[in-house]
Amino acid sequence: MTGITLQDGQADLPSERSTRSYWHREPSKVLLGHRTTPSLPSTADVVVIGSGITGAFAARFLKEPGVGDGTEVLMLEAREACWGATGRNGGHCQPNVSALAPAIAHFEVQTYAFLHDLVASHGIPCDWTPLRGVHAFYTPDLLAQAALRLGDLVRSHPQLAAGARVVRSAEELAHLRIPGAVGAVVQMAAASCWPYKLVSWVLEDLLRRFGGERKAAGAGAHRGFNLQTNTPVTCLQKLDGAGAGAGAGAGAVDGYRWMVHTPRGQVAARRVLLACNGYTSRLVRAFSDLIVPVRGQVAALVPRPGQDALSHSYVFMGVPPDGPIRDDYLIQRPRGGGELILGGGRSRGTGKGVGVSADDWVDPVVARYLRRVLARSMQLLGGEGERERVDNREMGEEEKGEMKADYEWTGIMGFSRDGCPWVGEVPAWLGGGDGLWVAAGYTGHGMPQAALCAKAVVNMMMGGGGRGGDGGDGGKEDGVELPDDFRVTKERVERVRSMDTVREADDKNMFL
Repeated sequence: MTGITLQDGQADLPSERSTRSYWHREPSKVLLGHRTTPSLPSTADVVVIGSGITGAFAARFLKEPGVGDGTEVLMLEAREACWGATGRNGGHCQPNVSALAPAIAHFEVQTYAFLHDLVASHGIPCDWTPLRGVHAFYTPDLLAQAALRLGDLVRSHPQLAAGARVVRSAEELAHLRIPGAVGAVVQMAAASCWPYKLVSWVLEDLLRRFGGERKAAGAGAHRGFNLQTNTPVTCLQKLDGAGAGAGAGAGAVDGYRWMVHTPRGQVAARRVLLACNGYTSRLVRAFSDLIVPVRGQVAALVPRPGQDALSHSYVFMGVPPDGPIRDDYLIQRPRGGGELILGGGRSRGTGKGVGVSADDWVDPVVARYLRRVLARSMQLLGGEGERERVDNREMGEEEKGEMKADYEWTGIMGFSRDGCPWVGEVPAWLGGGDGLWVAAGYTGHGMPQAALCAKAVVNMMMGGGGRGGDGGDGGKEDGVELPDDFRVTKERVERVRSMDTVREADDKNMFL
């Protein structure tokens, strides 16, 4: 498919054909097949690679007044807009307030609040529904760790911890529909949403405001935002030394530092932002051991007749007594058929999906697990009539133990070796150089992180604060308190490369 030899752990390009996501059932008429100009421009101030939540919000922040005034932004997407991880996730935004560091917990709550306010202020039709979030633990040591971290947070950052509490009561666990859990953390900051529609609104808004023709410019010119779908980036070329013009093989001139290669032609860029998450290492090989593609799987399950609606979003973690490891996540759709969107089951799949960058196939073993686990673990058997049928054995064992899935799909996550995103400039010693930036590696937890990671990297990119490469000032990026653990530094890379690989850490359940 690629024509190049991939090294161990390196991602491939996105699959040309992908499994059908529930979120893509109502594609944007504006975005489907969209190309703002018939051909690629020869140059751009900023090329954003990827059109998911990171890329979309980065483009939005780049076009804010006072940030990138007059900046020409070109967004390149290998497939349709928002067709990668954002358009394939579990549809929930739940910060982890019992994270390893208070700075990370604060950042995630800040991101959640930003999205909540944005949706409310603009009336974005993405079914944003505030909920209470539940982290259900099936292993005592995981519960103990979460309780310890939350206790520390109560003492050090009481405002941050105010919306969360530990639940151990069997009665309350049963009321939360997790009777098999040993305990849980329940928190106020959580929501479900239609992620594709959120990103579609952002991109459509950018096209409306900045994607039209500029009257005083030549044919095909636009007002600052150009979206090109079905245009995979196959190679990045650093333009060094002197050169004449921006053609292939030319050196850096007029501030154009990178040549972006695609099957449709080349673009010279002053800056490039890698917002392609699990596919990052396809373009920068040095990230092959830092951000590894991992395939996840999700199902849209049809609720049983008379089943009570869920009033929480869920994360299930640990090893229950009756089965292998659980690392699953669940919401229920607030509209339509009330489908239960359940993702997870990686431990049942081939190689647990680690190192896989193709989302064109559904694992039948994982699919069977997702169709069955809720009926068993959450006792989702429907109303009284349905329970009576089960009790009277009017349903067969297969029918009783398995829910119907309207959609089953896969998506590619980017697992970071230390579990934290990589945000900042990519230095030359890491395969980058002046003008190449990254915000990626969310380890399946991008919804409460990616939007403000995009803001932070844009502020750094446009000179608003912070340093890339070998350091960071640890301060705010225009109001965004980016955790130091997220920054791209030499010290971090050296430390991370002394740790277990992503596969080794995953085998030890370190990402729970």
